[in-house]
Amino acid sequence: MTSGAGVQPADREPTAEEDLEEAMPKMQMTRDRALLLGLFVVSAIAFLYFVLPQLSDVRDTWGRLGNGDAVWITIALGFQILAMGSYVLIFQGIHVPPGSVITYRESYLITMAGLAATRLFAAGGAGGVALTAWALRRSGMPRREVAERMIAFLVLLYGVYMAALLVCGFGLYFGIFPGPGTFALTFLPGVLALAAILIMLAVGLVPDDLERRLERYKPKNPRLASVVRRLATGPASLSGGVRFALGALRRPDAAMIGTVSWWGFNIAVLYAAFRAYGDAPPVAVLIMGYFVGLLGNLLPLPGGVGGVDGGMIGAFVAFGVDGGDAFVAVFVYRLFAFWLPSVPGAIAYFQLRTTVGRWQEQRRAGKALQHAV
Repeated sequence: MTSGAGVQPADREPTAEEDLEEAMPKMQMTRDRALLLGLFVVSAIAFLYFVLPQLSDVRDTWGRLGNGDAVWITIALGFQILAMGSYVLIFQGIHVPPGSVITYRESYLITMAGLAATRLFAAGGAGGVALTAWALRRSGMPRREVAERMIAFLVLLYGVYMAALLVCGFGLYFGIFPGPGTFALTFLPGVLALAAILIMLAVGLVPDDLERRLERYKPKNPRLASVVRRLATGPASLSGGVRFALGALRRPDAAMIGTVSWWGFNIAVLYAAFRAYGDAPPVAVLIMGYFVGLLGNLLPLPGGVGGVDGGMIGAFVAFGVDGGDAFVAVFVYRLFAFWLPSVPGAIAYFQLRTTVGRWQEQRRAGKALQHAV
C-alpha cells in the first residue's frame, strides 16, 4: 500500500482519503534501540538474580514475595481489571463522537493495543499515542478533531494527577493529612502541579481561529508562511483540546467518573499490594508516593521500566515507609499494572488491524453502492 506514504509538500495537510489509507504504526524498534533494550533487560535480570540475592536484607525481602496474602493479591487483580475498564470508559467518552463506528469493543482494542505499543517505545508512551491517533483517523475522524480530542483526554486524565499532587502535597505539608511533610516531596510537587493547572487554563484562552487571524499577516515568502501556519496550528489545537476538556467538565458523564476511577483503582492496586505483605502507609502518603514515583515514566526507558519502579520505591522510602515493604508492594503493583495488560494488549493489536481493515472494506462497499445508484 503506497497511499499516503509518498512525499508531500511541507505546507500541505494530508487529505481525508490519505488519512484513511494511512498504514498502521508498526510495533518495532530500530536496531540500536533493540540492542539497548536487550542490554537493559539482560542487565536487569542479572542484577535481580545474581546481585540482589547476595545482599542479606534484600534476600529476605525478595523471599517475602511468595508469602503474600492470597486474598489481598486477588483483590489487587480485581482492582486492576476495574482500572482497565475505567480507561476504556474514558476513551469512549472523550475520543468517540456520536455516530462513530467505534464501539466499546473497538475502544477496548485501541486502548489495549496502545498499551502494548507503549511497552515498545520510550518517552512516556509515544508509541501508544501514535497508534491511537492512527485508529481514530482511520475511523473517519478529521485530523484537527483527533488532535483536540486526544489533548482533551490528556488534560482531563492528567488534570486529576495534578489535582491529587496539589491537594495531597499541600495537605501533607501543612499537616492537614497524617504523614511527613517533607518540602521536596509535598510542597514543591504541589506548587508545580498548581503551575501546570494555571498554564493549561491560560492555554484555553488562545482563540480557536488563531490561524485565520494570522492569515492577514502572512509573509510573502512561501517557506516562512508555512512555518508561521504550523506554529499557529499547534497552539490552536492545544487550546481547542483544553476548551473541549473544560466543556466536558461542565457536563459530567461516565467518562468523568473514569478519569478519577482510573487513578483511584491503580492506587487501590498498590494499596492492596501493601496490605498483602503488611500495613499500607497513610492514604495521602500512598497517593503522593504513587504520583511522585510515576514521574520516572518521563525517563527514556521502554514503558518506564526501572524508572517508575525505582521512583516509587525511593519516594516511599523518603516518606518513611520501610524499604522492604515498598519493594515488594511496588513489584507486585508493576506486575499487575505493567506486565498483566501486555498479553491482551498484543492480542488486541492484531485484532485492531483486522477491525480497521473491516472499516475500510465497509467504506469501499458504501462508495461502490453510491456509484451504482
